[in-house]
Amino acid sequence: MATPLGARLLGRLRGPWWARALLGVAGLSAAVEALRWPLGMWSETQLRAYGLSTQTWPSWTADRLKDLGVRTALLAVMVLAVVALARRFRRWWIPAAIGAFTLTVAASFAYPVVIEPLFNDFTPMAAGPLRDDLLAMAARDGVPVEDVLVADASRRTTALNAYVSGFGATRRIVVYDTLLRAPAREVELVVAHELGHAKAGDVLYGTLVGGLGAAFGACLLYLVLAAGPVRRRAGVASAADPRAVGLIMGLLSLATVLSGPAQNLVSRQIEARADAHALELTRDPETFVAMQRRLSVTNISDLSPDFLEYVLYGSHPTAPQRIAMARSWALLNGVPEP
Repeated sequence: MATPLGARLLGRLRGPWWARALLGVAGLSAAVEALRWPLGMWSETQLRAYGLSTQTWPSWTADRLKDLGVRTALLAVMVLAVVALARRFRRWWIPAAIGAFTLTVAASFAYPVVIEPLFNDFTPMAAGPLRDDLLAMAARDGVPVEDVLVADASRRTTALNAYVSGFGATRRIVVYDTLLRAPAREVELVVAHELGHAKAGDVLYGTLVGGLGAAFGACLLYLVLAAGPVRRRAGVASAADPRAVGLIMGLLSLATVLSGPAQNLVSRQIEARADAHALELTRDPETFVAMQRRLSVTNISDLSPDFLEYVLYGSHPTAPQRIAMARSWALLNGVPEP
């Protein structure tokens, strides 16, 4: 994508500029996925070997194709917008930044009701003591939650998880059906962690920060393309040239990788804060420690990742760090140390 080869291949496309841009995104996305597909299959075999995946190959293929479709559609919108704005405005970075922010916020609102159902079926948690306790805990915490849903994750994985998503009328706590096999107190503690995210507005603030980051990325993209050397190396005249689609896609991909460590650093702080909230809400460090052990064993977590892996991929504190924090919290609050 960062060589003249990409521009020459895209130059063979015919039709209106917008059609060439869309075809370029679709073609390059398919080529990249073809290269990644064998690695994905290898990864899936490893997950199966360790008992973490319960998928069949048809199910795995369907999920991967759906993910490719969603990613390609969003990428096509972004790339087409950049080319269209560059053809119309000299300072196209201004409307591009506004559009990037708007698209990020809109996608975050739409994700729970549009994207998530493509990959999982969600059903309201069955009436009973656990559901009543979870809703009562949310009310006690002052967090308005529209519903508690159960995702049929067991058809895909044995891993345990829960999360909070959405805003206002779409806010819901989602619990993997695999997590329901754990004792009720441990499930409550995981949900208390998720309530910590909701109470602090992590989804909303994360969306706003992500939108600002996308706007900044649009400005940075303009500067890189306007500088000249990158464009000349890729063999394109400007961002208005449909042959620049490959270069734009490559720069967006590179930006995603380079921003990962900073995103993980912020994420680890947010997750630690949610852990502290869960302890304050439940005042049960013993169950917290038991839950962390269960998560580590079931998910086969790496308890001591090397520094580079931790920086690049560690979106949560490690289990030993979280257990140590729970023990420190117990000492500070006069609760028996687990």
